[in-house]
Amino acid sequence: MPPVFPMLTVLSMFYYMCLRRRARTATRGEMNSRRAIESNTRALPINVEIVQYAKEVLDFSSHYGSENSMSYTMWNLAGIPNVYPSSGDFTQTAVFRTYGTWWDRCPSARLPFKRTPSTFCSQDYVELAFEEPVYPTAVHILETYHPGAVVRILACSANPYSQNPPAEVRWEVLWSEAPTKVNGPQARQFTPCIKQINFPTNLIRLEVNSSLLDYYTELDAVVLHGVKERPVLSLKTSMIDMNDIDEDEDEEKFACGMDALNKQFNIVTLREWPTNGYFDKLPYELIQLILSHLTVPDLCRLAQTCKLLYQHCCDPLQYIHLSLQPYWARINDTSLEHLQSRCTLIQWLNLSWTGNRGAISVSGFSRFLKVCGSELVRLELSCGHFLNETCLEVITEMCPNLQELNLSSCDKIPPQAFNHIAKVGSLKRLILYRTKVEQTALLSILNFCSELQHLSLGSCVMIEDYDLIASMMGAKCKKLRSLDLWRCKNITESGIAELASGCQLLEELDLGWCPTLQSSTGCFTNLARKLPNLQKLFLTANRSVCDTDIEELAANCTHLRQLDILGTRMVSPASLRKLLESCKDLSLLDVSFCSQIDNRVVLELNANFPNVFIKKSFTQ
Repeated sequence: MPPVFPMLTVLSMFYYMCLRRRARTATRGEMNSRRAIESNTRALPINVEIVQYAKEVLDFSSHYGSENSMSYTMWNLAGIPNVYPSSGDFTQTAVFRTYGTWWDRCPSARLPFKRTPSTFCSQDYVELAFEEPVYPTAVHILETYHPGAVVRILACSANPYSQNPPAEVRWEVLWSEAPTKVNGPQARQFTPCIKQINFPTNLIRLEVNSSLLDYYTELDAVVLHGVKERPVLSLKTSMIDMNDIDEDEDEEKFACGMDALNKQFNIVTLREWPTNGYFDKLPYELIQLILSHLTVPDLCRLAQTCKLLYQHCCDPLQYIHLSLQPYWARINDTSLEHLQSRCTLIQWLNLSWTGNRGAISVSGFSRFLKVCGSELVRLELSCGHFLNETCLEVITEMCPNLQELNLSSCDKIPPQAFNHIAKVGSLKRLILYRTKVEQTALLSILNFCSELQHLSLGSCVMIEDYDLIASMMGAKCKKLRSLDLWRCKNITESGIAELASGCQLLEELDLGWCPTLQSSTGCFTNLARKLPNLQKLFLTANRSVCDTDIEELAANCTHLRQLDILGTRMVSPASLRKLLESCKDLSLLDVSFCSQIDNRVVLELNANFPNVFIKKSFTQ
């Protein structure tokens, strides 16, 4: 009979692993902070749980609302609930700019970066500050319409209200999960099981992915539960989920890989082997192809195995396209410095969400571009709050081949800095959503960047005369294919006429929430007649859109795929039928709050045109 001791050893090791795992990520049930925590039979002092709503919204990537109001903005997440437990579409909630996959299926859609880790699926974020730093025991998210978008919750070690900035800023993931489809749009309180962290926090970040949603998700409030003193773990452990161990190992693997970005690889310390196995028999190009499927942390780990793989992992050809957005919490000046030698041939670079709270300095960013900017064609810098005028000047000087520049939600860049962009005459795509670009700078950009094909000016509130801007586009930007004028406050039928006459290649036009446009002036009819290539047209919240406009679209814009006429009172079911019969490629039709289009009509249209997603929002 074989001895049982090896099996006992294995079981002992497994039990130790379970206890170690439980010690790091205890569940709420094991540390109920309203009661005494037991260790064996001795009770420890009571640690009272603090419950608090968000005090302030510090940062966010996008929102549906205006910069000058509270309706549908992220600022509604501060304070107590406004809507919950009611369900429906309410202006007092926080709403992100997009939902579903519609934005990935329009002419302005951008190609994704390869090598993005499968675990990173975040599309938007919002950061919330709370009054008291606590050790979190629970996070409650009050979702009032189309829930299920939240995919990650993080906590930060930095206190936003502290007078002394910390030497190091740490972010820890409290919970994460792939996007899931939630049945029904009804309100709910979402309370995921969060892990225990070893520092107090009053800064919580929510990351969302709305790709599976049928409409905009709406958030009402966030509640943080926590204790002032670090919880003491009970030795009376409960059953352990084996999936937790796997998740923890993945997190350690990720941390190890990203820490390697901040360390110089020393070729001298690599062990000398007499042979590299089968890799010696493979062509250099084939090894490069194999490694091209690895993420950045995996490349960093693999580079430490042997000299041959070190050479391959540091080859600049592996870094032609590089997205550092998935690792935003760990990227800093040191990371960029150690990547410089590998990025000398880089063409696509994504630094969106990175560098905030001092992680990347102006000098560090400038040094990197001076070495790696000469071949750059695409540069993504969304929500890069470290950017200033010096950074834009360096971009225009060091990136002569730049064709795509994304400055979305870079709201810390001063208005005068945007003048530098006019020096990049090769630009084909420019995203200035939620920036402080002013009219003078924008006119200069349009005058010198005549190759522009995609331009986003959504929520740019410092532009005084959009008619003048539209006139300049019509005169200079003949190749324009997509234009986002979401919530531009003063464009009129005059500007629309100039735009439609000069930019006849337009395939996508967003005029949502433009209150100065009136159908009675013939502006929408003119658009339909002058822009036959339109595939996407958003006339969101324009109450004046009427049957005549819809019939002109049906007659002239037969390639239309997406149409948003939310809020109009003047469109009848008969004109919509004509549109659906004429536009065979139509896939999205938003008729929310259209007074003549009731649920009965929507059901009838859905039955007759099953390939079209017809959205009818509601409030109850």
